[in-house]
Amino acid sequence: MIASRKEIREADVASHYNELDRFYRDIWGDHVHHGLWLRGDETREQAVRQLAELVAREAAVGKGMRVMDIGCGYGATAQLIADEFGAAVTGITISEAQHVIAQARTGGKGNPTYLLADWLTNTLPEESFDAAIAIESSEHMDKPGFFAQARRVLRPGGRLVVNAWLACEAPTANQERWLIEPICREGRMPHLGTESDYRQLAADAGFAVERFQDVTRQIARTWPMIVRVFLVNLLRKPAYLRFILDPKSQNAIFGLTIVRLWIAFRTGAMRYGVFTLTKQ
Repeated sequence: MIASRKEIREADVASHYNELDRFYRDIWGDHVHHGLWLRGDETREQAVRQLAELVAREAAVGKGMRVMDIGCGYGATAQLIADEFGAAVTGITISEAQHVIAQARTGGKGNPTYLLADWLTNTLPEESFDAAIAIESSEHMDKPGFFAQARRVLRPGGRLVVNAWLACEAPTANQERWLIEPICREGRMPHLGTESDYRQLAADAGFAVERFQDVTRQIARTWPMIVRVFLVNLLRKPAYLRFILDPKSQNAIFGLTIVRLWIAFRTGAMRYGVFTLTKQ
């Protein structure tokens, strides 16, 4: 795994999403994850929805199932799974800003339920979920701890679907120096693993890999769209420029990280994988 040169703590991750809250909502929207282009002519909104639906299918979500959304963001994916698949969903986020919006999204329905907590130290009951999903959230965590908690809360035979940003198996020195390590540090990720790393970590935690899908090509349109929206907002919204130039802004560098990510996925330094795992 490629590690950040700076230690990344849970508080750093929370601060990142809290400080960048308005920018994430402006640029990424409610789901805060990639889109999945299957035909090629979908809108970004359709592609984002297709990725969430793929995850639900891979987790074999059905009516009445208890599903955990690890790193649920603003709760849009959890709400989709609850509404369209009939599951009882619990989402967890470390960001107070995200939690407030996720809570408001429920409209008092009680499903999904959202927790403001650190996944690595959660106190959820053992074997209390039938399935769990983690869409672009494991990157921010200690990986053995992430998998250990997933195994603890899942029933025997329960499925875990992990959508992960992955480093390529053998990055060059320049890819590591100029792309992958800075992406870790600036994006508040302690390290980025490869497909092989995730397979080994999952096996060590007691999961069997049922399937791995490399969907890097299908998600590739996300980044030019994100960069375009960011630049348009930078030109049209004075608050963007003020934030970037403010020396007190702790996460202003993420504007550069967006460009690094676009280049990393385009050049093969990074890949996007979907792991379908089963607790043994």
